[in-house]
Amino acid sequence: MRRGKNYRNAVAGYDKQQEYTYEEAVGMVKKMAFAKFDETVELSVRLNLKKSQSVRDTVVLPHQFTGDKKILVFAKGEKAEEAREAGAAFVGDNDLINKIKDGWLDFDVAVATPDMMKDVGRLGPVLGRRGLMPNPKTQTVTFDIKAAIDELRKGRVEYRSDKTGVVHFAVGKVSMDPEKVLENINVIMSEVERKKPAETKGDFIRSVALSSTMGPGVRVGFKQR
Repeated sequence: MRRGKNYRNAVAGYDKQQEYTYEEAVGMVKKMAFAKFDETVELSVRLNLKKSQSVRDTVVLPHQFTGDKKILVFAKGEKAEEAREAGAAFVGDNDLINKIKDGWLDFDVAVATPDMMKDVGRLGPVLGRRGLMPNPKTQTVTFDIKAAIDELRKGRVEYRSDKTGVVHFAVGKVSMDPEKVLENINVIMSEVERKKPAETKGDFIRSVALSSTMGPGVRVGFKQR
């Protein structure tokens, strides 16, 4: 695949086989970012997982770097009022379900009370495909609506391993202070290490790479953290 001139100039002198410390990798990623927009810094962690295993959870990063999320809450009565007071962008029950059935999807994350899930479940083909279905594993099916909204607004993000055992995280923006990006990475890596299945033998983390949206992957000597 032939790369453009801007890409070739940005990566001149870059050794894709070399492993860098996290601090060096962040510096390399920032240096090689060449797009005209503020690229996202992305962390890819390859895990030692069996085909039957997966990793999925949420984590709150110490440094937020995205805009306010449009939070939708499926709830009735007092819980609906709690959602409005907590700052949810959209609150409702069957009215929102019907609106989504008609094709409306102008929100970033959905939360539901457990009693709403029987009805919300009918939206599985729509929300599931887009990663928007509320799920107890990601703490988006709960009666503690205020706490869920507060954490989402602070920057709680969901992560999950793909079919190849890799977990992808957005950890910052190229324009961010490198120290803040590193602190986000440290929180994520500590969280991932906690997820090691008891039956896993040997190293749980196989490899780590850091990149920007348009840039190449920088290999990280992750055991140096």
